[in-house]
Amino acid sequence: MNGKIRLITDTHCFHCGEDLPDKPYHSDDKEFCCLGCQGVYQLLSTHNLSSYYLYNDVPGSSQQKKVQRFDYLDEPDITAGLVDYTDDKVTVITLFIPVIHCSSCIWLLEHLHKITPAVSQSRVDFLKKQVSITFRNQEISLRQVVETLSAIGYEPLISLQDMIQKQRSDHSERNLLTKIAVAGFCFGNVMLLSFPDYFGLGNLDQEFKTFFGWINLAFSIPVLLYSARDYFISAWKNLKNGVLNLDFPLALGIAVMFIRSAYEITTGTGAGFVDTLCSLVFFLLIGKWMQKRTYHYLSFERDFRSYFPVAVTQLKNGKEQPLPLNELKTGDRILIRSYEIIPADAILLKGEAKLDFSFVTGESLPVEKVLGEIVYAGGRQLMGAIELEVVKPVSQSYLTKLWNNEAFSGQRDPIKTFSDTASKYFSIILVAVALAAGLYWLNTDTNRAIASFTAVLIIACPCALALSSPFTLAAVLSIFDKNKFYLKSTAVIEELARIDTIVFDKTGTITNPEAIDFDFTGELSAQEKQWVSDLARNSGHPLSREMVKWLKLSPGFPVDHYREKVGRGISGFVDGHELKLGSAAHLGLDLQDKGSLVHILIDGHYRGYFLSGQRWRKGFKELALKLDRQNDLHLLSGDQDHDRKLLTPFFPGTHQLHFGQSPQQKLDYILRLQQNGAKVMMLGDGLNDAGALKQSNLGVAVTDDINNFSPGCDAILDGTAFSKLPQFMKQAKDAVKVIHMSFVISLIYNAAGLFFAVQGLLSPLIAAILMPLSTVTIILFTSLTARFYARKNKLL
Repeated sequence: MNGKIRLITDTHCFHCGEDLPDKPYHSDDKEFCCLGCQGVYQLLSTHNLSSYYLYNDVPGSSQQKKVQRFDYLDEPDITAGLVDYTDDKVTVITLFIPVIHCSSCIWLLEHLHKITPAVSQSRVDFLKKQVSITFRNQEISLRQVVETLSAIGYEPLISLQDMIQKQRSDHSERNLLTKIAVAGFCFGNVMLLSFPDYFGLGNLDQEFKTFFGWINLAFSIPVLLYSARDYFISAWKNLKNGVLNLDFPLALGIAVMFIRSAYEITTGTGAGFVDTLCSLVFFLLIGKWMQKRTYHYLSFERDFRSYFPVAVTQLKNGKEQPLPLNELKTGDRILIRSYEIIPADAILLKGEAKLDFSFVTGESLPVEKVLGEIVYAGGRQLMGAIELEVVKPVSQSYLTKLWNNEAFSGQRDPIKTFSDTASKYFSIILVAVALAAGLYWLNTDTNRAIASFTAVLIIACPCALALSSPFTLAAVLSIFDKNKFYLKSTAVIEELARIDTIVFDKTGTITNPEAIDFDFTGELSAQEKQWVSDLARNSGHPLSREMVKWLKLSPGFPVDHYREKVGRGISGFVDGHELKLGSAAHLGLDLQDKGSLVHILIDGHYRGYFLSGQRWRKGFKELALKLDRQNDLHLLSGDQDHDRKLLTPFFPGTHQLHFGQSPQQKLDYILRLQQNGAKVMMLGDGLNDAGALKQSNLGVAVTDDINNFSPGCDAILDGTAFSKLPQFMKQAKDAVKVIHMSFVISLIYNAAGLFFAVQGLLSPLIAAILMPLSTVTIILFTSLTARFYARKNKLL
């Protein structure tokens, strides 16, 4: 090992960087944590792809938990819904690979053809963590392609939602960019042709002036009919609904500019306002593009289908066969392996079911089910294979009932922005001033009346107002992105500024799923600690694993007669002594468990207990104290109330702490708060929070991996940025201030222009100066001021 590779210490896996076990695996003088990592290294080395390790330290992902099977990809009905294109020779498919994280990943995936020659091309979209693969389907199947990716550590995440709806295309964005290109091209040429008039080069032949005028008019036609068409469509649709939005004065100003320009050029009475028209549309479209340029590589419209596989293993006539999930029906017998998801409500027929329902209920402890008991959809099996009989199809299971609520079926009211409110009054005042100016001059000079009427509509066109919000909010959006707070749209920032009530989920939201407190109460000698560690090492239960980590002891003695009752306790003989670890009920102790306790009996004598409790996320206590000053705080948890006393100091009263809440109860609680006039922000992490997130004014999904499943929401907050929530809320309020200030600046420019316009004295030169000047001023002011507040709020 040399160069960058030498940075990996001897205690970490060469491939993935995980801690090495006591007996690591070896290959070429390098050490690996498991056979999977060793196998990936050997595969890359065999195909001369060892340069993969030169681009980044530990670029690979751990191979210790590779359990997914891909036999369902041999079914034509399933693959038809996944591929982008296929014919007799080639197939193209786009796969989501969450573990893509560095340049080594890109390099390896784009050299996939060296491992599998049947792959003709592979291209990585790093932001979306997707790879588009083209392969020759006569030489290799889709299943083999996916298994190859999995073998080298890049297992695709294929979910039911991929079968139902492909990710939205980028057609609308490309269309907008084309409109910007057309407007920019025309704007540049019109400005060039208008220079003779700007600089008073009036000695040119009248024929040239007329010729340039007609060319300018020709350039304005594609801008009017193509680039600006959406403003006319929007204004007309809103007028039919009795709504005056900002697009109305914009469309009116553009139309008046074109009509007056066409009149002046065709009659030879002036140069018109073509340059102002083209510049206005060009800058407006840039503002719209910035507004739309949100973080499209994150999915904000996720539901239970993103969590489910596309197929399940069906047991029929004693044989296993893949079955598309949408064909699963009542009475089918299915096989669920370790770490697979229960896709439908079913009865347990065979095996030991130990299920993680935290994603559905919020309860952090695994649930044990006995034979004949109903197992609800959404649980993840944690140990061994189990057989189940489906009692309800996927569409009628408990999990999908969350999406039958009106909070999901109804269309939520759009977020009201300042621009929407201001545009209504601005439009009325604009038309009133234009009519007043026209009527004032009508009795004395008809031409001047028409000139003043049209000039007011031209110069008061709310270009600066239309740009102030998108440029301010785009700047704030970029600041939030750098701090790992991802918003669905710029309008969410204004909604965030209005929030006065905050509701937290507990498990996985205010608690850190990766950090657990573990304390011992009682007396254990050094020898007894060794025995406890050796016994606990045999169990896969989370508490047993945490206990081994806490004791920090190497294996010492073998364990005889080991027994484990799932979810209750373990026992065995270590160094000739009988040890029992588990719950009070399992050990026959007359004690009441509060929280996650593991009691210890050694040779029948009680030695004490271990207490496990999840730690709060870093900065939660300070965050709660800051937010409590200006917001009403609530807690809704699906977990039990053993942490009530610890949480009480951070909330206004015990009546605002609610435990054991079902998904429906969470949603109803949010609704009651809103009916009392509260503007509610809900922070959650699991599917059990999906209804509450959807119902709230602003739903924020808290996650420790933004590419993993998170329910439909307005924003995604990375767990590492959780403590910055008060700063994000302050920045949102400051952003609204900037919008208000920029609105005042735009009014000052409009007032200056109106001074000339109402007198009928507005010349194309004045318009050509004021319009770009006000635009540039607003862009600079909003961008710089937003960054100033970001530094003040310690976000930059």
